[in-house]
Amino acid sequence: MPHTIVTETCEGVADCVEACPVACIHPGDGKNTIGTDWYWIDFATCIDCGICLQVCPVEGAILPEERPDLQKSPA
Repeated sequence: MPHTIVTETCEGVADCVEACPVACIHPGDGKNTIGTDWYWIDFATCIDCGICLQVCPVEGAILPEERPDLQKSPA
C-alpha cells in the first residue's frame, strides 16, 4: 500500500524526494495552510518501501498507508 504525505503537516523539507528510489514524490502547487511548501506521493508509482517515512524529520507528515483524503495532488 502506498504511503501518504499529509499536505497540511508537510513542511517542505524534501528529504523524502532525494531518498525515494522510484521518484514518486513531487512538489505541490503553492503553499499549504501552515504556509510552507509541500509534496505529494504518486500512489500509482509508490512501491511502499518506507524510506520517505524513515528520512522525514517532521512528525506525522508521512503516513504508512494510502490516505487520499489527507494528501492534495493534481486532479
